[in-house]
Amino acid sequence: MIRLSDIGEDALIRRLIRLVPLDPAPAAGPGDDCAVVDPGPGHASLQLLKTDALVEHIHFLPDAPARAVGWKACARVVSDFAAMGGRPERFLVTLALPPQTPVAWAENLYRGIGECLTRCGGVLAGGETSSVPPTSAAVISIAATGSVRREHLTLRSSAHPGHALLVTGTLGGSRLAKHLAFTPRLEETGWLVSHFKPTAMMDLSDGLARDLPRLALASGCGYEVERGLLPLTAGCTVEQALGDGEDFEILLAIEESRVAGLLAAWGGEFPELALTRIGRLVKAGDGDSLHGGWEHFAKGLAK
Repeated sequence: MIRLSDIGEDALIRRLIRLVPLDPAPAAGPGDDCAVVDPGPGHASLQLLKTDALVEHIHFLPDAPARAVGWKACARVVSDFAAMGGRPERFLVTLALPPQTPVAWAENLYRGIGECLTRCGGVLAGGETSSVPPTSAAVISIAATGSVRREHLTLRSSAHPGHALLVTGTLGGSRLAKHLAFTPRLEETGWLVSHFKPTAMMDLSDGLARDLPRLALASGCGYEVERGLLPLTAGCTVEQALGDGEDFEILLAIEESRVAGLLAAWGGEFPELALTRIGRLVKAGDGDSLHGGWEHFAKGLAK
């Protein structure tokens, strides 16, 4: 019997989407940070759809502050909208909690969600609550709609060999509570798609070692990473920067000829946030091979 731990998350997704009807003319199919729906001619914007879940013991520990867990649950979704060059709009929240959960915990969870919604300009549209068995983990699932102007939509699949790879912020250290307090790069990607639109973009949720190969594969490329240039979170190693995951920084590709101009303009616009060139895309089959990062269903792992 083949088990989920034998194949991993990406292979599971590929198997599952073959079993259901798919949009015959999607603006972007499964595999990007958000689903993209084209409302038709005459609409300046495309619709973005996203769903995400936090599971106790996987994405947060029982002693994590509920307010921080709520922030993270919402901010993860916002980060995916940012990675497509879009903006979040309406949110649906589903809570599946053990019956012994303190009411104050649920209220503080929602306070964290509310803080994130206020920060990003989204609103709560509805949701669902459910109990789970007393020994089960708590689950917070958030679905949301958003939008992106047609000319700003940025996919993982539009880059080419020779394009430079850059990343915002610093990498590594998520296991030291950074994963509960990150800021989605919504403002920064809004500026990027308006002034220096990347050829490909995604957020780093599972670690550079796992997410960069996904972007390269989607664009039909290989990749080279200059490990000595990786922007490390204070106290972290290169291995942690590659594999810790949950940085929620933005990985982007852009034509080499535009890098100098982008870096100069970025420094003036966002002086407190680093933007670092870390490598380039190359021809498919060439370049590096990275290993590590977060893998759902892998044996012996806990975030």
